[in-house]
Amino acid sequence: MLEQVATAFERKDYSTAARLLKQLLKESPENPWVQFYVGRLHEVSGKRQNAERIYRQLLRDTTNTKILMQARQSLQRLQDIEQEEKQRAIAKATSEPNNAELGILVLEPISNELKGKVAKKFSQIMQIDAYTARLVLPSRSWKLYRTGQVGELKYYGQQLQQAGISCFWATIAEIQKIQVFQVKHFVESGTHATVVCRNQANQIGSLTFEWSEVKAQVVGLLPIFEEVVDVDARRKLIRKTQTQDYAQFCDLHLPSRHCILRLYDGGYEFQQGIEIAPQASKNTIRINWNSLVDWLQQQLPQVQVWSDFTPFAETILDQTEMLGNIQSYIHLFRRERTNWDPAFHLYSGLVFLQLT
Repeated sequence: MLEQVATAFERKDYSTAARLLKQLLKESPENPWVQFYVGRLHEVSGKRQNAERIYRQLLRDTTNTKILMQARQSLQRLQDIEQEEKQRAIAKATSEPNNAELGILVLEPISNELKGKVAKKFSQIMQIDAYTARLVLPSRSWKLYRTGQVGELKYYGQQLQQAGISCFWATIAEIQKIQVFQVKHFVESGTHATVVCRNQANQIGSLTFEWSEVKAQVVGLLPIFEEVVDVDARRKLIRKTQTQDYAQFCDLHLPSRHCILRLYDGGYEFQQGIEIAPQASKNTIRINWNSLVDWLQQQLPQVQVWSDFTPFAETILDQTEMLGNIQSYIHLFRRERTNWDPAFHLYSGLVFLQLT
């Protein structure tokens, strides 16, 4: 009867093959050839996961060299079909002009308890080994996983989300559309607040808003680099760049106005406007800044503070080409360009897009 099954498959007479296999499963359910043809029936019926499971079971449990060869060929065939379908889907996803824009795919943190469960799914979708997948999945904060055409990233992102792996994608163009105002100082605060600020064209003016419009605070430290003289192992003087200090930043997000109010410790005029830090002229910048942060917290007690910039930045600092496409709107004095500045604007921008 197995020969009849094989003939039916050759003729693509799958209804006859199914009828014969139904009888064989009653008579010889453990026969590896019966199992193989059941796998083939699943395959031609579009039930590829069931077929793959049977082929892999045969590889584990069977010693018949002919069946082993057939199972391996069948698995390769399934992989080729999946790869072809994926390439067609990606080509379709990137065919529209908007989907060809530069974008990023970001993974959200996963608890260590869940990593083992989703790592296998992640490895299958991204075609990497399970061990690497477990290492890639973040547990602390967002992690930039891939850059490229946003259509392709959306394709992978949707597959990951369907597998229960939290992620999101965005284009660099979306982030660059967000307006950024550099806050000089507050001049009024009540139900409404008014700030003196500079826009992206470096024009100074004022902006009045309601505190209820602020939907997020994003804080972060940006390193300040200086060139210093040091002594190497041979007692020779060398010049090298070291982190000497950190500039503290705080972004207030107003998604209804599609803008960010950006404050930083070296640019805020503590002696102007309303008194936030008593004796501001006598205090250190750190004391004045801490007073400003506390004051903002009093105005925005229910607003989430996003403070995971540094671990996120550590995943993207080597992405020089991508970060080079981002205008940071950070005006620290720099002897050389650093990727920390666009990394902060990217992080803040991604938070902003999650709110809209």
